[in-house]
Amino acid sequence: MNIIKFEDLPISDEIKRSVAELGFEEPSPIQSQSIPVILTGKDVIGQAQTGTGKTAAFSIPVLEMVDPNNKNVQAVVLCPTRELAIQVSSEMRKLGKYKSGIKTLPVYGGQPIDRQIKSLKSGVQVVIGTPGRVIDHINRRTLKMDEVKMLVLDEADEMLDMGFREDIELILEQTPSERQTTFFSATMSKEILELTKKYQDDPQLIKIVRKELTVPNIKQYYIETRRANKLEVLCRLIDVYNPKLSVVFCNTKRGSDELVSELQARGYFADALHGDLKQTQRDIVMDKFRQGTIDILVATDVAARGIDVDDVEMVFNYDLPQDEEYYVHRIGRTGRAGREGISFSFVFGKEIRKMKDIERYTKCKLVRHNIPTIADVEEKKVTAFFKEVKDVIKDSNLSKQTQWIENLCEEEGLEAIEVAAALVKIALGDEEKQEIVEETSSYKEESGRRRRDRGDRKRGKNAEAGMVRLFINVGKNQRIQAKDIVGAIAGEAGIPGKLVGTIDIYDKYTFVEVPKENAKKVLDKMKNIKIKGNKINIEKANQRRK
Repeated sequence: MNIIKFEDLPISDEIKRSVAELGFEEPSPIQSQSIPVILTGKDVIGQAQTGTGKTAAFSIPVLEMVDPNNKNVQAVVLCPTRELAIQVSSEMRKLGKYKSGIKTLPVYGGQPIDRQIKSLKSGVQVVIGTPGRVIDHINRRTLKMDEVKMLVLDEADEMLDMGFREDIELILEQTPSERQTTFFSATMSKEILELTKKYQDDPQLIKIVRKELTVPNIKQYYIETRRANKLEVLCRLIDVYNPKLSVVFCNTKRGSDELVSELQARGYFADALHGDLKQTQRDIVMDKFRQGTIDILVATDVAARGIDVDDVEMVFNYDLPQDEEYYVHRIGRTGRAGREGISFSFVFGKEIRKMKDIERYTKCKLVRHNIPTIADVEEKKVTAFFKEVKDVIKDSNLSKQTQWIENLCEEEGLEAIEVAAALVKIALGDEEKQEIVEETSSYKEESGRRRRDRGDRKRGKNAEAGMVRLFINVGKNQRIQAKDIVGAIAGEAGIPGKLVGTIDIYDKYTFVEVPKENAKKVLDKMKNIKIKGNKINIEKANQRRK
């Protein structure tokens, strides 16, 4: 059966109604393949990554299987972390909104156990919890497993990696042997296969192939930038795109904290989420993020599993992940619930090879994205500011303010346009920044660079269309950087830095591209000047002798 809509699934009208309200029309591959099989009562092994919709893949069958008239626990879902248990519980409640009489309860460490005991005594059919707290309740006899008909292991590989195997086996031993057992995991390790062989009865494997691992409605970009420029590039992207919520991934806890401090110093509402934070602190940060009090969440991979917010519009790989699977987990934080998302990965040098590995793994090409210019950022800010101005003009009575302006112009002999320009400058500032110009292309291997070096020494490579390639007799040995070249051209020839093209800096010399119409002026104005105390010679690259 080719299932293309939730309407085609063999599920109740109550579930279909809640699914429709949540805005889902088409089930994901793991949902369309798993739900019909699980509903038959068969044991299942579902291999799928985070962000593919696996929570609904087991939650819907659990809700359909539970008898609302029986107040005892009938289903148990085990999760590796507190955050995931809360997430699964929340989604199950939304899906079961119109299933009257069904109660779900998340149980995990860090929350007063008395409150959980009270809820269990009042009657709960579905328990979603971490292995340690579930065992705690079993030992206290506050969680009775006698009538459990279904047991689900969510992110089984993660639980095993965290050392929960003994706990999982203990819980499985406490449930009736005729129960239905479902495993969901991103990978099929030897340990998982051992567990399935021991505790499942002829399970059906449902595997989502790699080409379906990434979400199709996420636009994936990469930007070549050195570490020293990453912060500025990140800020410019945020200013230009202005995402409602964004997640920035770092590979280390220290890196996350440092980036948050730098973002906060620049006036952004950012906070960190990583393993060093106490659970209460992590809960506070996530609440702030969900409510929009902070709009930039800087996270590590370990902490990111608790991020389940539909409104994340953008993901930044500030550090490229070491594992290709983590890339899929990361970008899956955006593009949820049918929305479009965008991801940016910052790469340079050897990281390009790692990016190619990611592209092979995901079977998806990352598109090169230019670093936003100062003009791009200014244009975005000005456009947003003038929109606000037009809204105020449209919706407000400005007679008093108009009189103030007229009085000022009359008293000081000013033009209204001058006053307006001054007010714009006060509102938006006039920060002077240099353009970011990367010194070399990180696509080239060192051997290729050497060959190009020898070739360029002889003749200079072809310039881009509309540009002229110039030779300058200073380079890395004189500690020359791209910003020095841009600054000299802009300062001496009066040409905006953004018009300067590719800059290739070698040990003893540099090539730079400028627009054809400006080439003569640059050559004339830069004769015999000094850059970093070095007297230079500049000429057209194609005039170099062999």
